[in-house]
Amino acid sequence: MYANDELDSLLKVLLQECIELHQQLESGLLQLEQNPGDQEAVNSIFRAVHTIKGSAGLFDFAAIVTFTHVVESVLADVRDQKQAPDSDLIGLLLAACDVIGVMIDRLIAGRGSLSEEEQRNAATIEIWLQHRLQDTREPAAPAVAATAQAEAEVLPGRAGSGKVWHISLRFGADTFRSGFDPLSILGYVATLGKLVNVTSLTEQIEPLAQLDPESCSWGLELDLDSDASREQIVGAFEFVRDDCKVTILPPSCQLQQYVEFIRSMPNQELRLGEILVASGVLSQVELDEALHTQSGDAEIADARKPLGEIVREHAHVDGSVIDAALVKQNQAKVARQRESSHVKVQSEKLDALIDLVGELVIASAGANVVATQHGAAQMIEAASRISELVENIRDSALHLRMVEIGETFNRFNRVVRDVSKELGKDIELQIGGAETELDKTFVEKIGDPLTHLVRNAIDHGIEPAEARLAAGKPAKGMVRLNACHDGPHIVIEISDDGAGLKTERILAKAVEKGLVAANANLSQREIHQLIFEPGFSTADQVTSLSGRGVGMDVVKSSIEALRGAIEIDSRQGEGTTFRIYLPLTLAIIDGFLISLANSFFVIPLDTVVECVEFPAQQFDSGYLKLRGEVLPLLDLRSMFDIPGSRARRSSVVVVRTVTTKVGVIVDALHGEQQTVIKPLGRLFGGLRGISGSTILGTGEVALILDVAALVADQTRRSREGEAA
Repeated sequence: MYANDELDSLLKVLLQECIELHQQLESGLLQLEQNPGDQEAVNSIFRAVHTIKGSAGLFDFAAIVTFTHVVESVLADVRDQKQAPDSDLIGLLLAACDVIGVMIDRLIAGRGSLSEEEQRNAATIEIWLQHRLQDTREPAAPAVAATAQAEAEVLPGRAGSGKVWHISLRFGADTFRSGFDPLSILGYVATLGKLVNVTSLTEQIEPLAQLDPESCSWGLELDLDSDASREQIVGAFEFVRDDCKVTILPPSCQLQQYVEFIRSMPNQELRLGEILVASGVLSQVELDEALHTQSGDAEIADARKPLGEIVREHAHVDGSVIDAALVKQNQAKVARQRESSHVKVQSEKLDALIDLVGELVIASAGANVVATQHGAAQMIEAASRISELVENIRDSALHLRMVEIGETFNRFNRVVRDVSKELGKDIELQIGGAETELDKTFVEKIGDPLTHLVRNAIDHGIEPAEARLAAGKPAKGMVRLNACHDGPHIVIEISDDGAGLKTERILAKAVEKGLVAANANLSQREIHQLIFEPGFSTADQVTSLSGRGVGMDVVKSSIEALRGAIEIDSRQGEGTTFRIYLPLTLAIIDGFLISLANSFFVIPLDTVVECVEFPAQQFDSGYLKLRGEVLPLLDLRSMFDIPGSRARRSSVVVVRTVTTKVGVIVDALHGEQQTVIKPLGRLFGGLRGISGSTILGTGEVALILDVAALVADQTRRSREGEAA
């Protein structure tokens, strides 16, 4: 779109910031709906919209600027308490938030224009926003307008605004000698608003016999009803400031507005005086005078008065405003320190770094093989040290890809709100473990499965309020998202306090569809797993949310594609919990190398329990009795059609999945090895039981086993055999 590379880079940064601001906008609106009196949430929302509008204006994205200006105007009314942030307004602002998100997405995609349908939707929402603005901008009633006109005749000037400034003016003795007519000041001030009160002070005027006609000792007290800024009012006295003393007191109603405006300012590193000037509390002229006073107080800097104390005394700035500015100044310093400790890196650069680290791992493994083959002690020791350093680099590089899951969880506040309103249910979302870190790749790919599970929990899991009250539960339902580390896994839980899964109904439906035999003896866990079968649904009717039997099988396959697993814990009448187990990373893992004939395989080390050796004849039954426990066996030779006969004595690698333990029959064990996962490519992308490949130090290729998928395939084949 832009010829200048630097401009393109700036645009990318801008769009990334807009994405973050859009998320902040949505979460702020949801927070405001829960707590309508949260003024900080209002300020946060206003800042987000204002910054998006300003950023879009830099690149002349007129559609975003125009739309966000209307949204900003409505939010200004909310901030000024002209409109209450009720549920209807929040819903309208959330819809506007969606439009802004679509506009940002279109820019990221390289085209700024919306589709016709999106344009109609944006126009409709803008009309509704304009209606909300008109409700707070109705013209004054005739009687009120007539009164205002009569009051305006005190002195000529503009119509009043209800914001009355008090100006105290003391002319200097040399005012007349300077050729200035004090009365002219009244005419100029009147152009800024409406002079509602003018009091002439004559106490300092000397008796007529002693009066010096060239010396001025007059004063004025003015009340000015005006929308003008302090800077404009101070400017009216620009030519007499050297000879006069001017004190300007802002309207009492404006003090809180000053405080709120200062709080809503972005966290930029500004000095106290700059904050006061930017907010309109102080004019630049008054700030310069205050700084001049401060510099003249003492030659030693430590003895100088604080600037806040000076402007409070000389410019009569209220203490609450100065305190707010000092707080904002401190917040800006903290924000700058926080920003300076973080560096933003494009994800493409980070992925390239991980790829290079992966190649380094492979090269290190090759060096180890060469060192071992030559048998040179010094070379082996050096290769071992390199391997240790590479492992540390690997762990550090992978940690760079880790992000907190809280941001992903917070997006579901909107999902829960919208779906619960659509279904007429009152549901609260609770979030735990938001600080848990996981690979950014998971964050990008786990969103859709989580969305489906949360929607299902609201639709199927949580009962209507009447049914909950009848069961002795609170009318408000609860959905909880939680994340934690569990050894080599990230565990994500989606829980609800609803009715739980109906085990008998699931089994009956499975028998009806021919998924299991009518006389099958299944455990409760196995019955619950049936809901992940393609096309399975127990819903009586199809809705816009569910009932078509499409979704739960996709959820499971999406999780398995990430080398994860999902299990269900449900108690009828109490609720259901879905647990998703994901590995810590998808890029580089510690593996256990095995082989069958000339074929090499890698089993993720975190799934390996132990290795044992048995005579081959003990494997014929498909099961193995190990210390009193019956262990199902996986025969990779038959599964992958590997030529050659089984050795007289073979090894069994005992591995643990989320739900069970199995034994994998192998010919040889080669020990632990760092494994760089290489994708299989589009041709083999759908191959079950294999999650990727890797290159060994010898240059040979080994396939990485997805043990959970292999166990699931064998279980399904066994079940199909029983049903037949």
